[in-house]
Amino acid sequence: MKRKTENGNGTELSNEQVREVVNKKRGAKWTQELAADSGEPGENSRFMRYALVAWNLPPIDISDPKQVEHRIGEYFQHCADNDRKPQIVGMCNWLGIQRSTLNTWLNGEYRTGTHSDIIKKAVSFIEEMWADYMQAGKINPATGIFLAKNWYGYKDVADVVVTPNNPYQTASDDELKDKYLTDIPDEE
Repeated sequence: MKRKTENGNGTELSNEQVREVVNKKRGAKWTQELAADSGEPGENSRFMRYALVAWNLPPIDISDPKQVEHRIGEYFQHCADNDRKPQIVGMCNWLGIQRSTLNTWLNGEYRTGTHSDIIKKAVSFIEEMWADYMQAGKINPATGIFLAKNWYGYKDVADVVVTPNNPYQTASDDELKDKYLTDIPDEE
């Protein structure tokens, strides 16, 4: 396979020649990392097949909490059977709903009495899996932090305590009055 990259003479370079040039300029480690980011051969097809399962599912009555709970169970079983990490987006696709709909159920803004507890339980289950993956080093830390903040509501919190640095503010009004009134010499 030839790449449409030209050298100084106007001729095409092969993939091997391009790799050789890049290796010299950037180092072999850089190209290995770049290749690793693109995934294994067939990986994209496998991910697409997983997503197509949800695409081809028959719709359920999402107003029926039993059907919602059953479909979530099917999703988790599919993940277990296919050695796949469960995700909130995947669960939404299996339910045939948007993420915003899931959020309204999760936050108790809609279908509070019927769906909220089911969704909280499912999201908590996925969050537990995420925590296990993070602790075991199975998720890139940057990706894990992104998921924590965007899926589970985690936040970076820094406590800032402001203390006055003015020595005159450390004494009460009475202490200041006593200090300065006693320092004035009596007039005779």
